[in-house]
Amino acid sequence: MATPSDLNQLLEMGFEKQRAEIAVKKSGGLQGALQWLEDNQDKSVEEILASAPDPETDPSIEPAALKEGEVARSLQCDDCGKKFRSMAQAEFHGTRTGHENFSESTEEIAPLTEEEKKQKLEELRAKMAEKRAKQAILDKEEQKRNEKIRMKSTKEVQDAKEELAKKEQIKAAAAKRQEKLADIAAKKRIQEKIAADKEERRLRAERQKAEREGRAPPPDPSLAAAPAPSAPKPAAAHTEARLRLQMASGTVMKTYPVGTTLFEVAQAIEAESGTPVTSFTTTYPKKTYEGGADLGMTLKEAGLVPSAVLIVK
Repeated sequence: MATPSDLNQLLEMGFEKQRAEIAVKKSGGLQGALQWLEDNQDKSVEEILASAPDPETDPSIEPAALKEGEVARSLQCDDCGKKFRSMAQAEFHGTRTGHENFSESTEEIAPLTEEEKKQKLEELRAKMAEKRAKQAILDKEEQKRNEKIRMKSTKEVQDAKEELAKKEQIKAAAAKRQEKLADIAAKKRIQEKIAADKEERRLRAERQKAEREGRAPPPDPSLAAAPAPSAPKPAAAHTEARLRLQMASGTVMKTYPVGTTLFEVAQAIEAESGTPVTSFTTTYPKKTYEGGADLGMTLKEAGLVPSAVLIVK
């Protein structure tokens, strides 16, 4: 039979009032209350109130009849043999284990001594502390996993940005080179036009002088019979370049279109070997291609057509 002192002892031990009141009501005493608190430490008060039936109002929980003259001092689970001091303890045991067969017993269960109560409480507190420690470890591991995922995502984004910046740099270098070549060609055309105009003025001045002096004008170079030019030898129109690539892993032969850039060749080698390529060096004449401007050159622009030997680094 539970007493107010049982509830007070539980409160002094540090248990919250509502949980302690439920424990005392369902167990019928301090010993059973401690056991009940241990068994239900993982449940909230709301879960306990919603799931556990009240033995005083549940007609399905009925003790077995005793023999004539006997007095019931405890309850026994016929399925496992465990004994209980109160109906509430037996009912909770049946709810937790699914055991359904109970009977009254004349055996009296001795109450816990003060020393046993303290030991029981210490065991309960130790289990709760162990559970909290395990949960703290799990939370820390979960935090580490989340941090690794975040760092990996950040690195992938950064690598993608660097790769995009590298391609944009090569593209800008190629455009700048084409612009420079166009400027050179335009300057050459202007210089040729200036030279042609200067020569035309000189010839006109000589013709005018000859007319004033009564001499025959000098022949016009544009009207002079020029020797028939010999038919030029048609240059071979190479569309591919054969490259002998000397790498740390060995030498391989590769064929690429003449419009392929050295950067694209480097990307193809990296995709096959898994090793980044930073430069190419020809054996003769010795020349190194590296950096955005060099790697943006096509094989034809770099003079590697129709074939070449490249040392890959």
